[in-house]
Amino acid sequence: MSTSQQTKNRPGRIHEITSTANPQIKAIKSLAAKKFRDETGLFLAEGLKLLTDALATGWPVRIVIFAKKMAGVPAIANAAARARAQGADILEVNEKILGAISRRDNPQMVIGVYEQRFAAPPKQGASSEFWIALDRVRDPGNLGTIIRTADCVGANGVMLVGEVTDPFGLEAVRATMGSLFHMKLVQMSADGFADWCKGWNGRVIGAHLEGAVDFRSIELGSEPAILLMGNEQQGLPVELSALCDTLCLIPMAGQADSLNLAVSTGIVAFQLRRDVLIMPDQSKGTAS
Repeated sequence: MSTSQQTKNRPGRIHEITSTANPQIKAIKSLAAKKFRDETGLFLAEGLKLLTDALATGWPVRIVIFAKKMAGVPAIANAAARARAQGADILEVNEKILGAISRRDNPQMVIGVYEQRFAAPPKQGASSEFWIALDRVRDPGNLGTIIRTADCVGANGVMLVGEVTDPFGLEAVRATMGSLFHMKLVQMSADGFADWCKGWNGRVIGAHLEGAVDFRSIELGSEPAILLMGNEQQGLPVELSALCDTLCLIPMAGQADSLNLAVSTGIVAFQLRRDVLIMPDQSKGTAS
């Protein structure tokens, strides 16, 4: 599985595979390991929703694997046909193979192989531009949830600073619930992020246990901003907290001395974005 561009004028091929020993299935299964994701530039994502999200945003789809018994389901057939028209190969398999790929007893009926994609750092912050920057986040569930949260608050993307867990690992991808395909991801070293901040024309707001400001008091409006969150165990290091225009904290009344990183990020992000968020159509569900 190379990362060469698909031939846009040639539809992908359709194969029926019945054995987990098939070389292509073995190659797909290997993407569960970061080593092979790095070597190929590919990753796995489970579910029809993620496939339709990827197709809607133009994210490159390389392979679509689905249960043969589901071939007659219109939504699956239509998504597979769209992916094939863009050059993706289609594999019809049994549920045993799907389980082997996803490493779950009750696998999704559709699994996709996608190209990894990172964006370049923005040069300046336009009005209402909002990014979430994460320093050395280790937990893939936290990372995926924060990417989903960034999508929910209308962020422009997520910056991954330092040695961050792989956003294209299975657990992180699952936790994004498809938001991975809607968010720009930017990778930076800590030094690179510090250099980049010198040209940022908006605010940098860091969450810190020794923050001097109650996060609820920050008035951001439409000003461009970055919310900088630290590592789960250590928080923001001195060199990154020094980049912040404002350090804030979340007051707590109980006996716990800290919040989960993804929860903290969500609380602060929604508060900062309160002036630009609008009420959704009341006919749509909002509490999932």
